[in-house]
Amino acid sequence: MNITLPAELEGQISREEAALHLAIGLFADEKLTLGQAAAVAGISQPAFLHELGSRKIQIHYGLTELEQDIATVKSFSASTHPS
Repeated sequence: MNITLPAELEGQISREEAALHLAIGLFADEKLTLGQAAAVAGISQPAFLHELGSRKIQIHYGLTELEQDIATVKSFSASTHPS
C-alpha cells in the first residue's frame, strides 16, 4: 500500500514519522496488535511501547492477553522442569 501525503506535508514529515503516526493510530483504534503496529512503524516492540508511553497512549491488555501470557509462562516452566 502506498500513501501519498499532500505536497505541503512532504517536506515537514519523514516517511518514518508518517509510518509511526499511522501505526499509532491503527493501534489506538485496535486495528493492529502491538507487534503488527511496531512492524508498520518499522521499529522494535520495546521502541513502539516507548513511543506509546511518551504519548500517554494505553496498551490493550485485557484478561484474554493475561491468560495467554500466563499459559505461555507455564509452558516454559513445564518444559524446563518436567514432572
